[in-house]
Amino acid sequence: MTAPLRAVAKPGAWRLGTPRARRTVVVVLALAVIALTIASIAIGYAPFDVPAAFVDLVAGKTTLPAMVLWELRVPRALLGGLVGFSLGLTGAAMQGYLRNPLADPGILGISSAAALGAVLAFYGGLAAALSLALPLGGITGAGVAALLLNALAARGSGTLGLILAGVGLSSLAGALTALALNLSPNPYAALEIVFWMMGSLSDRSMDHVLLCLPLMGIGWGLMLSTASALDALTLGEDTAASLGVGLISVQLRLVTGAALAVGSGVAVSGAIGFVGLVVPHLMRPLVGARPGASLLPSGLAGAVLVLAADIGVRLLATRPELKLGVVTALVGAPFLIVLLLRNRGRRA
Repeated sequence: MTAPLRAVAKPGAWRLGTPRARRTVVVVLALAVIALTIASIAIGYAPFDVPAAFVDLVAGKTTLPAMVLWELRVPRALLGGLVGFSLGLTGAAMQGYLRNPLADPGILGISSAAALGAVLAFYGGLAAALSLALPLGGITGAGVAALLLNALAARGSGTLGLILAGVGLSSLAGALTALALNLSPNPYAALEIVFWMMGSLSDRSMDHVLLCLPLMGIGWGLMLSTASALDALTLGEDTAASLGVGLISVQLRLVTGAALAVGSGVAVSGAIGFVGLVVPHLMRPLVGARPGASLLPSGLAGAVLVLAADIGVRLLATRPELKLGVVTALVGAPFLIVLLLRNRGRRA
């Protein structure tokens, strides 16, 4: 008597890593982003009738609830999703390109350069004269960093040269930032710079959203366009080149995309760490081993994480509110340690 045959999964069956599973993950994460965005708009320190405020806003009435909704709640919620998406997407792209699970959006030094640009704008007194001086300074710093890295990438320096350049750029930007803080004649100004660098989405306006959104959109497109190349790079640079992948073109698109997305994100929110480092580790088992397949889910998961953390900041009873970058670090660092220890035990 023959042994019973094992059930064979149908090609369309739901299994982790299959196209159907990846689509399901994207849909679930997109719905979570929408739900958290609505929750972020509804939650705040001053309770008011949000639906009535929305009706007033649509009707063009300049009531106080309508102004709070449009000038404070909506920009904060939108920036939470935009910044989180940028960090998650960039983290997945960097880990896929460098084949390093510890790579994050700051590995190229773009975040540090953006922070330096904002600090210099603050230090030079531009922040007092122009409301958007801080984000414009941050974008300028990220742009300068991108030009330097792209000049290096155009010479075909490879991933190792790019990492070393990023480490050097990050160290230099950090040293110059510390120098600016040290030489600041006003201790209160230095303290305000430190608080800004901790990361926060409070007191942001639609001007900040409109400033960063076009730059982020271009950056997202450039990084998402490298999905197939990232999959090929898992076989090694030589094999990927033999398959027709233009390594210099991929590097230029990744560096420029990361500079636009992360640089503009840091410019409007300050430094928010661990999102781009942790999120790709969570998404990779759900979408399979392909780096390209983890790009969009990681971006959506990053938006979910930042929106949830920002809501948590407002629900805590501490006053003044905790900085968002502090909360993501407190949550992300232990989680990453546990994740690494668990994966190490599995390999053992």
